[in-house]
Amino acid sequence: MTGSVAAAIREALLECNPWAKAMATRKVARDWRLGKLSFAFDVGMPDLSGRPDAPELLPPNRMPKRGKGGSERGRIALWHALAHIEFVAIDLALDMAGRFGGEMDEGFVSDFLSVAADEAMHFALLDRHLRTLGSRYGALPAHDGLWEAAHGTRHDVAARLAVVPMVLEARGLDVTPATLERVRANGDERGARILERILDDEIRHVRFGAIHFAEVAKRLDEDRDSLWKSLVSRHFGGAVKPPFNDSARLAAGLSRDLYAGLA
Repeated sequence: MTGSVAAAIREALLECNPWAKAMATRKVARDWRLGKLSFAFDVGMPDLSGRPDAPELLPPNRMPKRGKGGSERGRIALWHALAHIEFVAIDLALDMAGRFGGEMDEGFVSDFLSVAADEAMHFALLDRHLRTLGSRYGALPAHDGLWEAAHGTRHDVAARLAVVPMVLEARGLDVTPATLERVRANGDERGARILERILDDEIRHVRFGAIHFAEVAKRLDEDRDSLWKSLVSRHFGGAVKPPFNDSARLAAGLSRDLYAGLA
């Protein structure tokens, strides 16, 4: 073994260059899978992950409108927003594994490092697609709401699982099919295939969150559904609102009875 999994995760988290972060993340996941990293949590995770100089991060209410999805400007804004989501998702998955792996188990670390590797691959696909449109990641501003949600749940694995995979990532299951249809209608078949791949992977990511949340609830001797609703009400500032992609959510382990009460 060459070192602890926590140290390797921390190093990837602190990487600022987006492409270098993506490659470092995939290496951490690969080294862990091959048994090259020990199940040791000898360093803490940073409160702020490494960030590139661009994109400029703005509050959500100051983000410029994307424009019509069929225009060149609108298409670039859409793919840039998606690339930013996946870039931040790399850090969310790394932080999940590195911050909470020690109190969970090796299966938890394996699951969320595999999520991190997927997010790194998604980011690479999206940035390459942006470049075919004459742009790149960092060319437009973005907001930091996803990382803020992670930071607000940094002391509680149950709250992190409740909010990040089971609310924020689950929302991606709801909105991606309509985006995919719009992209395909605009003649962007390559972009549609990227979104199909991301949607398939995100179902598995949400399922990991639901499985490990249920394990934590059992360990705490709490009712899973009641605990989830309580934590979401306490830690999620937005609304859990329809329309819902019920079939994808069910495939991810989220029954309609679970989230309908908060809608």
